Amino acid sequence: MPRRERPLDEGESGLLRFAADLRRLRERAGSPTYRELSRRAHYSAAALSEAAGGRKLPSLAVTMAYAKACDADPEEWARRWRAVVESEPRGGNDSPYVGLAMFQPGDAPKFFGRERLTAELLTTRNRFTGVFGPSGAGKSSLLRAGLIARTREPVLLFTPGANPVEECAIALARLTGGEAAALAGELEDPGALCRRHPHLVVVDQFEELFTLCRNEELRRWLIKALIGCPKVVIGVRADYYGHCAQYPDLVDALEGAQLLLGPMTSDELRLAITEPAAVVGAKVETALLARLMADAMGQAAVLPLLSHALAQTWQHRRGMTLTLSGYEEVGGLEHAVARTAQEVFDGLSAAGQEQARQILLRLVTADGTKRRAHQAELEADDEVLFALAAARLVVIDRDGVELAHEALIRSWPTFQRWVEEDRENIKAQRELTHATQTWESLDRDPGVLWRGRRLVNVPAGLSLNAKERAFLAASLAAEEEASASARRRTRRQRQLLAALAALVVVAASSTAFALRAGIAADEQRANAAVLRAVGEAAALRSTNPALAQQVALAAYQLVPLPQARNGLRQEDVPSQVLREAQSEVTALVVGPTQQQVATGHRDGTVVLTTLDDLPSPRTSHDATRHSGAVTALAMDSTGGLIASAADDGTVHLVDVSLGRPRELAALPVRATAIAWQGGTLVTTGADGALSFWTDLRHERPRLLTTAQPGLGPLAAMSFRPDGQVLAAVTTGHAVHLVDVSDPRDVKLLSLTREFAGGAQFAGADRLMTTAGTAVHLWDTTDPRDPVLRAAIRSGGGEVTAAWLAAGRVAVATDDGLVRLWLLGDGEPVEQALLRGHTGPVTAVGLTPRGDEVVTGGADRAVRLWNADPRDPAVRICEQAFPRMSREQWAQYFGDLDFAPPCRE
Repeated sequence: MPRRERPLDEGESGLLRFAADLRRLRERAGSPTYRELSRRAHYSAAALSEAAGGRKLPSLAVTMAYAKACDADPEEWARRWRAVVESEPRGGNDSPYVGLAMFQPGDAPKFFGRERLTAELLTTRNRFTGVFGPSGAGKSSLLRAGLIARTREPVLLFTPGANPVEECAIALARLTGGEAAALAGELEDPGALCRRHPHLVVVDQFEELFTLCRNEELRRWLIKALIGCPKVVIGVRADYYGHCAQYPDLVDALEGAQLLLGPMTSDELRLAITEPAAVVGAKVETALLARLMADAMGQAAVLPLLSHALAQTWQHRRGMTLTLSGYEEVGGLEHAVARTAQEVFDGLSAAGQEQARQILLRLVTADGTKRRAHQAELEADDEVLFALAAARLVVIDRDGVELAHEALIRSWPTFQRWVEEDRENIKAQRELTHATQTWESLDRDPGVLWRGRRLVNVPAGLSLNAKERAFLAASLAAEEEASASARRRTRRQRQLLAALAALVVVAASSTAFALRAGIAADEQRANAAVLRAVGEAAALRSTNPALAQQVALAAYQLVPLPQARNGLRQEDVPSQVLREAQSEVTALVVGPTQQQVATGHRDGTVVLTTLDDLPSPRTSHDATRHSGAVTALAMDSTGGLIASAADDGTVHLVDVSLGRPRELAALPVRATAIAWQGGTLVTTGADGALSFWTDLRHERPRLLTTAQPGLGPLAAMSFRPDGQVLAAVTTGHAVHLVDVSDPRDVKLLSLTREFAGGAQFAGADRLMTTAGTAVHLWDTTDPRDPVLRAAIRSGGGEVTAAWLAAGRVAVATDDGLVRLWLLGDGEPVEQALLRGHTGPVTAVGLTPRGDEVVTGGADRAVRLWNADPRDPAVRICEQAFPRMSREQWAQYFGDLDFAPPCRE
């Protein structure tokens, strides 16, 4: 007897009333079981039961399928569904996600994922600690909502800005209640800082010392003041590590006291996504969690984009559930920020849009980093500025305005285009702003006005505030006064001054100011040498590959930077063409014995190739032929049977156990996908039903049973080696894990990812899925809750095929390349880049030992690659003849101590 559904308390909730109406609809249809509804609706029984469960609003597609299965009008129920969506609260300012803005100490209750690093900062015994990481890694949030929020003693927090003394004085005044001006005078003595505040000092965005502060004395003041304090933590963007190395005192302080902030682990990312919602009694839909994990995993600079996407998804939640459909509605991780920013911008008048553009351009430097500006500098219309702030694109406080995060620059194409187009003007604007501020601070001393070439170099087209116009007007007047005493003035000078006079009324600019500091510390010298050598090694590959590999290995041994690691990949992998086919390769499978490869082709042929007598492999012609293009190939666990499916719907069986193919009976089904479950072949067709076939070598294979998982049509399938779990890829690009231990009672276990093109099980607990430009690796130890362990990016092209075997992944792309990755305990490491195909690579396979790769392409070639699985150092040094000389070392590594990578 079926289990009774839990009772619903309809109350005032539109969601609960909707669920109750669905239950009544099923009753009027004769109370069919959910298994029967699943058969009619082509959705799983679990999905249909959950639709009437009242815990969350079902998707529109499930609702319409439910109604149709109960003989109701789907369009009527679509209208009712939309009415519920509109009536459900979408949240206001109570979002548990902070968006682009950094977490503040008060946000600590919803700050998750960095518990380990927070504990490390709280327990460190170092007097001075540097937290390094890329923009977007969460440094500011870690310092504020992690460290400061959990520190009992008072904490002095500030950013260096253009004048570190003033910024420190303002922060100290805020903390102590003193006067900032008086404190600034006192702080001119660097030792005064630790006397005034003998507790923890946190300096966030320490890179501002190099991007905004132009006074070397002020830079040295801050470093000296901090080194004298009993406890200091600084947050620094990783690409300014070299700037820190120019100051010996800072180098000494940071030695052995650096914390690197990298991408979150899968467990940390899961906490960061789900726990803020849990704090307010909400939850994240499983499908959304899987999608977010797949989109964000392994990306160090993704956290502000993730937080913004979640904040926007919160506004589109259903009840208290954040859903995948809401996430997609706001544009997902990649487009949510851009969509928000563009909507705000498009909502302004033409004048407002131009003012918004000028505001935003004043909040960046020419090199793409954000800067802080006083509101007086912006002279902004409150309506425009508050519109930007309301969308959390900028942050306003009593001291000024700044971008919520630098991610806005790189994620909003419009803003990115402005910066690219106006880069020179931005440089000029920053120099003009600085000169104007200096002039004002010196009571408009005429000695700092611009003269001569500085005025000549002022370009037109800038938006000036009142003080900048006054500065340029005074500079122009001083220039005219000086020129009036000259007897002659060239026509060009007169035209220049006339143009400048007009420019003051409309706009002006300044010369750019760029600071290029010499490299002082050994670490920075080594980093620079390594990066230079990596580039030169790449250029050397075509003319002297042996030396190029030695240079790359030496660079990696000196400093194991990611760029140096990538230089170790093998790019001269030998290959041979196994066969030039008559048509494009569309499918490929490698046998379990490492001796056979089967390829399917656009013209319907299936070809078997043996690999045991290379370099002249035997090729058997036409193992079978379909009337349509081959879409899938599968070989059983013994390597003795091949099944092929084609777009004409046919399934052919071929016996290859004796080496030469022998065609068996064709199955009496029309299939869209095939897979082996041990010795049983499973096929599926347009209705999504699974057919289990046995006795395959007989004249008439026997249909053992059929099962309907209710997922709709499937495009691909893969069984776990034990045959108990099926990874099913729908034609809608969803991957489901299905319990098929009892084919008569299949059960939907989980959804691993919302979008995918293919799936492959490798081992008892590892699943690989492909989608777009990425390959995702899942831990399916618990198939009810798959965990994303790694994401491999294709490097540019769309992934067309991938294969996982022996701890290696071969990834083929439509740009004609194949990349070979090594899997281990950490992040996947790219081992080799395979070049040879002249068109998209359409199929790929790895031999069971993982040492050979077979590829097929649109160029009709089937290639075999011998990819050396050994450690790169062993491989490179074995081929390193002649060895690198001292002269060659000096050529690529300068005066760094001679340390050849391969010794005799």
